[in-house]
Amino acid sequence: MRRSRAAPVTPPSAPAPAPTPTPPPKPEEIDVPAKGAGTFVTAQAGGAKIGQGQRPVRYVVQVETGLDISPPQAAAEIADILAAPRGWTQNPAYAFQPVDAGQPHDLTVQIATPGTADALCWAGIKQDTEGEYNCEVPGGVVVNLKRWVKGSPTFDGPIHDYRALIINHEMGHFLGHTHATCAGAGQLAPVMMQQIKGLQGCVANAWPYDKKGALVTGPRAQ
Repeated sequence: MRRSRAAPVTPPSAPAPAPTPTPPPKPEEIDVPAKGAGTFVTAQAGGAKIGQGQRPVRYVVQVETGLDISPPQAAAEIADILAAPRGWTQNPAYAFQPVDAGQPHDLTVQIATPGTADALCWAGIKQDTEGEYNCEVPGGVVVNLKRWVKGSPTFDGPIHDYRALIINHEMGHFLGHTHATCAGAGQLAPVMMQQIKGLQGCVANAWPYDKKGALVTGPRAQ
């Protein structure tokens, strides 16, 4: 009796590789138009409270419509800055709470083109930001896209660190801190110093506290 041959076994196909997530554009790849739409996209960025304070500052993050910046990625970077060991939450009295669009919040962080930032800063506090600077307005922080992408010629460090300086400086205003100046040549510049306008002999610094946990401060600016 002739035996029948068994049907060949087809080996299982290998699973398709997971798609590679699209990395955020490098700073040199991000376009910085002089003026944008003037409207904003709010990041869906709710998350855990950052810091130990009993009354966290609730904030939302917005990016001007049409920019080469992902609102969720910007919100995640800002949350990382606020949670850093040398950030404001080194002080146990402070805390921050990222919230989603439509939720009650205390302030809005807006990343805007230079032209839109100028308009918002002038409308909010009558400050001429000259297409170059950030500002703190009632109920919000306005971040100039040029600074977010290109940093500052006075700051020698990674762009993430300069973004930390932006956020820590403007959040510092919201927490009640005023402008400070350099305490002495060779010392760390206070985060509340307007470092983009010159370091006065200090060393550029993005953080409110030093590595030992001491607040970096200096004489009050006039």
